[in-house]
Amino acid sequence: MDAAAAAVPVEELTSGASGRIIPVFKNLRQSILSYDSLRRSLLLIYSFFVWILLLLPRLHRISAAASPPSSPRTASSAVRRRKFGIRRDEEDTMRRRALAEAVEMATEGSSWCRWTTSLFFGVKRNALFCRSWLPVSGELRGILIIIHGLNEHSGRYTNFAKQLVSFKFGAYAMDWIGHGGSDGLHGYVPSLDHVVADTAAFLEKIKSENPGVPCFLFGHSTGGAVVLKAASYPHVEEMLEGVILTSPALRVKPAHPIVGAVAPIFSLVAPRFQFKGANKRGIPVSRDPAALLAKYSDPLVYTGPIRVRTGHEILRISSYLMRNFRSVTVPFFVLHGTADRVTDPLASQDLYNEAPSEFKNIKLYEGFLHDLLFEPEREEIAQDIIDWMESRLTPACPEEGSGL
Repeated sequence: MDAAAAAVPVEELTSGASGRIIPVFKNLRQSILSYDSLRRSLLLIYSFFVWILLLLPRLHRISAAASPPSSPRTASSAVRRRKFGIRRDEEDTMRRRALAEAVEMATEGSSWCRWTTSLFFGVKRNALFCRSWLPVSGELRGILIIIHGLNEHSGRYTNFAKQLVSFKFGAYAMDWIGHGGSDGLHGYVPSLDHVVADTAAFLEKIKSENPGVPCFLFGHSTGGAVVLKAASYPHVEEMLEGVILTSPALRVKPAHPIVGAVAPIFSLVAPRFQFKGANKRGIPVSRDPAALLAKYSDPLVYTGPIRVRTGHEILRISSYLMRNFRSVTVPFFVLHGTADRVTDPLASQDLYNEAPSEFKNIKLYEGFLHDLLFEPEREEIAQDIIDWMESRLTPACPEEGSGL
């Protein structure tokens, strides 16, 4: 390893849209000896937990055979606890849905824009809260489907959507499960593969309702990882003119190697457990103080510690994408701030360098942070996205490159 690479500092971050996605340790191996020792320790810990998991069913059967049957009172208490948990989650969902409905989607003087909210039932029949913004008149030039980042929600993208509409692009957005006004425990994602499938199904629905209108997918942070994986499926890529990725979560590793070793096990045993050790506050995601205040005072933005299953899912999709950069053929535009301390701009550069897409562009914004569409230069960044979409819709497309 060369000395320059070893000197690159990387923050230990944690979970996503509230400024805490778990980042990259590029220089974990400080020495061969320490790395080998760590690897042996991780293997021992992993083996121990696998042994415990294998033993638990046998111990349970022995205990069940030796113990007297549960009393009706005990069984009834367990049922009541389960029902209470379900009712609590449902009440939280209804509370968040009411807040999502109350998000302002248009301002005075926006008579040129019509907007709606609706529910879309995903692949697991969860009710997912959706929004749309469309021009009141004129031909629709294209549609951008917005997939938000971890822990945030679609209502945060209202200003971006209205800028799209002013250029005759329609905008649709969907809250993931456990986010915004959608079903599920707040901040809990049982499977990002389900979010990928929901994104594909939502795209198919929008496409069927708007035949002949070109469609694009947009994803921010972990939403960028979701969009990129969805677009890797041929039937999804066929429906798209391209994808736009802002600050995508592509090279993600745990804040501590032991977390990565035990995450698959704990995600099965205690999936909803909040891993406080992975939470590091104070990571700036925007250079605009007002944007930061608005984000962290928003009750629809989850700011608690990351849940074990959610963290494991992020590690899993990131690992999949890193292994498959060379199979990315969808046209894409990736945007990243060079000062982003939440996700890795070098991973975006690697995607651009390695993907065989015939039409691809990258733009790195010097000194910008994670939430690009909430930076002081948000309108210029949104205009870069609109310009890229327009370039995809013109007969003579520009050559690939680092600019537009």
